[in-house]
Amino acid sequence: MRWMRFKIRTTTEAEDILVSAMEDLGLYGAQIEDHVPLTAQEKEQMFVDIMPDGPADDGSAVLSFYVEESGDGKLTLPQESGEAPSEDNAALSGGSVYSIPGAGGRTVTPDALKASIEAKIAELKTYSDVIGEGAVTIEQTEDIDWMNSWKQYFHQFWIDDILVIPSWEQPAAPQIRPAYTFHIDPGTAFGTGAHETTQLCIRQIRRFLTPETELLDVGTGSGILSLLALMMGARHAVGTDLDPMAPPAIEQNCRANGIAPDRLEVILGNLVNDPAVQDRVGRERYDIVAANILPDVLVPLTPAAIAALKRGGVYITSGIVQGREHEVEQAMQAGGLQHLVTTRQGEWCCVVGQKT
Repeated sequence: MRWMRFKIRTTTEAEDILVSAMEDLGLYGAQIEDHVPLTAQEKEQMFVDIMPDGPADDGSAVLSFYVEESGDGKLTLPQESGEAPSEDNAALSGGSVYSIPGAGGRTVTPDALKASIEAKIAELKTYSDVIGEGAVTIEQTEDIDWMNSWKQYFHQFWIDDILVIPSWEQPAAPQIRPAYTFHIDPGTAFGTGAHETTQLCIRQIRRFLTPETELLDVGTGSGILSLLALMMGARHAVGTDLDPMAPPAIEQNCRANGIAPDRLEVILGNLVNDPAVQDRVGRERYDIVAANILPDVLVPLTPAAIAALKRGGVYITSGIVQGREHEVEQAMQAGGLQHLVTTRQGEWCCVVGQKT
């Protein structure tokens, strides 16, 4: 599948204005590139594993809008159900509106779309002085580029004595012999292990792990917590996730690390409020429930996590930016758990409670 990328050079002040204006032309969803540092709250909400360092903020921004090629030299733009061809649509497509069979869309030439974008920017400049340069350029790209471009930021690294190696790298000669070597290809499911919150979870799982451990990994993503627990000796693990890309990513990571598929069961669904998922997960079954998510999910998740825990089991939570750990501690205590420990790394916290 090929796409045309329309790039607009602008300023950070004009980002929202331009994104809204481009919707009038049928361009929905923008990739925003700027140098504005993320706040702690934004990091908590975005929650990425790899946060590469960037240049200092200079107020500049680039907005990119992707439009699918229709195969005849034209581009496919969405058209809302029941939308009649309008004069604006006709002007956009160079005089005619083309229906896309089965897609409810319309097509337009790249030059016509570029001209419409430039006209819209010129209109904005008449009443706004923050648009900046406003230059528009066109590039051709493929979705495979989006899927793999992030790999340039992810390289092998250590979590204490665990060596984590992405599937596309060869291991460097280590100065010390790793206790475990974990091969991972996150694919499009979240989780590489490089984030502080993941490492905090891994250390606490390791602390409480025994050969009889049954682990529940809520929001398992690429399965790193479950798989490492199994490699370190846990008996069995269950992972839940909302992302349909999680099971294939986990299946691949099981193969890469020699983990038998029947040792890790993956359940798609929401443990917080879906009784069917809660029934499949089971009650009073797990020695460890681990959840590396966000406080806004961890707090309502706590009752379901407690129900899944055996007596004496531990609830290991991470993804908590410093300053919000007390919310999770209080939720655990309100559910009858004993607060054991809160650990920190960087600006993140891991809270552990035990079902007594």
